[in-house]
Amino acid sequence: MSVAFRKLFLLLLLALLVQSTVAQVLTPTKLSTTLSQPTAKVGEELDLIVNARMQDTWHLYATDFDPDLGPTVFTFSFAKSAAYALVGKPKSIGTKKKFDEVFKGDISYFEKTGQIRQRIRVLQPGPLTIQAEVEYQTCTDVDGRCVPGEETLRFGPIEVTATAAAPAPATQPVAPGTATPAKALTPAVTAAPTTSAADTSSKGPAAGAAVAPAAAADTTAQQAPVAVTGKGATATVAATPAEEAEAGGLFSFALLAFFSGLAALLTPCVFPMIPMTVSYFTGGSDSRAQGILKALVYGLSIIVIYTILGVIVARLLGEDGPNFMATHWLPNLLFFAVFVVFGLSFLGLFEITLPHNLVNKADAQADKGGWLGVFFMAFTLVLVSFSCTGPIVATILGLAARGQTITPVIGMLGFSLAFALPFTLFAIFPSWLKSLPRSGGWLNTVKVVLGFVELMLALKFLSMADLAYHWNLLSRDLYLVLWIVLSALLGVYLLGKFKLSHDSDLTHLSVGRLLMAVLAFSFMVYLIPGLFGAPLPLLAGYLPPQTSRDFSLASATAAPVSSTRNALCEIPRHADFLELPHGLQGYFDLEQAKRCARAQNKPIFIDFTGHACVNCRKMEASVWSDPQVLQRLRNDFVVVALYVDDKTELPQNEWYTSKRDGKVKPTLGKQNADLQVTKYGVNAQPYYVLLNPNDPTDKPLVKPVAYEASVSSFVQFLDAGLAQYRQQAQAVVVR
Repeated sequence: MSVAFRKLFLLLLLALLVQSTVAQVLTPTKLSTTLSQPTAKVGEELDLIVNARMQDTWHLYATDFDPDLGPTVFTFSFAKSAAYALVGKPKSIGTKKKFDEVFKGDISYFEKTGQIRQRIRVLQPGPLTIQAEVEYQTCTDVDGRCVPGEETLRFGPIEVTATAAAPAPATQPVAPGTATPAKALTPAVTAAPTTSAADTSSKGPAAGAAVAPAAAADTTAQQAPVAVTGKGATATVAATPAEEAEAGGLFSFALLAFFSGLAALLTPCVFPMIPMTVSYFTGGSDSRAQGILKALVYGLSIIVIYTILGVIVARLLGEDGPNFMATHWLPNLLFFAVFVVFGLSFLGLFEITLPHNLVNKADAQADKGGWLGVFFMAFTLVLVSFSCTGPIVATILGLAARGQTITPVIGMLGFSLAFALPFTLFAIFPSWLKSLPRSGGWLNTVKVVLGFVELMLALKFLSMADLAYHWNLLSRDLYLVLWIVLSALLGVYLLGKFKLSHDSDLTHLSVGRLLMAVLAFSFMVYLIPGLFGAPLPLLAGYLPPQTSRDFSLASATAAPVSSTRNALCEIPRHADFLELPHGLQGYFDLEQAKRCARAQNKPIFIDFTGHACVNCRKMEASVWSDPQVLQRLRNDFVVVALYVDDKTELPQNEWYTSKRDGKVKPTLGKQNADLQVTKYGVNAQPYYVLLNPNDPTDKPLVKPVAYEASVSSFVQFLDAGLAQYRQQAQAVVVR
């Protein structure tokens, strides 16, 4: 029995290993179709609906942004037919929008779920089934992979009855197969998705969707389809906050807000208030139990006050507020000005205070005592501490306004929880007060540190407006110089080399202050290489893109890369619109690369990449740029970049029908994507394969790699492939 059991275990283990090696084709997006209504009269309009469901952490690019930016816009291609006409552009329902620093433009996308509607007008009676080819792209920010997709969707059958008197159309109908003008937009569609017997799925049903494959005769004529994209469409219906937010992102932001609340406690306006407030709850005539209960109410009141502020901001933002805040020049410049003002206030240039009448009225209500008095005590604390907490609260709300509508509430909840916690805990355990450090000049030091941080964050808002509107005011180099100077000034200040207006004399340097100075100078040193082209990946989300650099030492001092070792064997196809980074010479067609590799006796480095692949750009910026990697790519390999999302249509004699899915592959991107999936069972990018050009099977020399941020690991990958190639070449010579 033991032998049989071991055999069974080994068989199961082998099955799992085989499954893990073949299950590399990712399908993060599932599409299903339905109709806004299953029946219609001739002349009436209805919606063809595509429902999308994405895996967690993945996002699907929508229809309503410029397709020239880079990411693949969700695109329909309808066959020509006299039975119906398209009305307007496709409309994406429930999208999120943001300014993408990699592509330098506004993009829209879906997370978790999404819906796209194409309005049509039926023109002939009879059963009607509509077929459309769709192309799309799904990406994840977790590891930067992007997966292109293409499917054939069927809508219907639609029961079309005799002609009815149709209302005047809101837009000019467009027949399938003709170009749709950008201005031909229908009003925003807000109806909820309709689930009916006509609901179908191309690759399996989405959750809750009924599957009813169309059996009626397709009345569409099978002629050459013409793509209809959603460029120019602006009508969207925002998802609910629960649909907008990702748990991981909200948790990170809540954590940031919580630590901001702790920082606010260490300011001169707040820290001295802790023992004063606690004495109120412990030194009165109330019993200890009642004092503890009032302390809890006091803490909860602080949380409620700040959370209400977050709710108000969220309501003012509305559904489209985050996108407006993130991309429009007005709020970005406003936040820039506010952060600069608050930063200068923290540095001691002036003091921001609320009107005294407001503070006095709140204090008077607190003096009345009772439970309402406890609430007004909390309100008074909020008002009195405004000059110190106001800038921090504004920072949190400013960052929250650029996310989702729920983030201001989450931000204020996290901030107020940390802010209220010590008041409550010290009231419950008053003996802990003895462990608190005494008030002193260190409190003002905390304010000054926060002031420098505010000034550095202010540049982010100015940069966003500058990038969105191409003003070219704040290049990456200037941005870095300002951050370097501010970091250096902060470090010098912490060492006590100069004083500001509210600082007391510094008789000695504390260990804490010394450690903070070390952090400031370390940050400054980390930034300096960025002036000479270093990608600074830890700050990728805060810095302008490298394309906005004014000066690159590498480009200014680099020697010409052309040599006999780097020379190309023939003029690369598609080089008029594609290029390799870092001055590398190579190809964009695999057959060309093979011919050159055979002539030069080198292995091939295949880079499966994409215009919309963020992690492809990160790899090129942080790994390919390393001298060890760059030297090997230039001297030891023939490099070929295969873009899987390129829309360039090839000559018709180069088209082919894929044996994998039975579809015609007319474009450069579709052929490269088909090659990647067919040969290597992978559809995500980046993906790097090393080949022997003399091997007709295109078997990789070593195991391919995807995103690999470690330079040493990537060098090992290249060296292993080169060694294997030389070993195979030597074996051929021996034979």
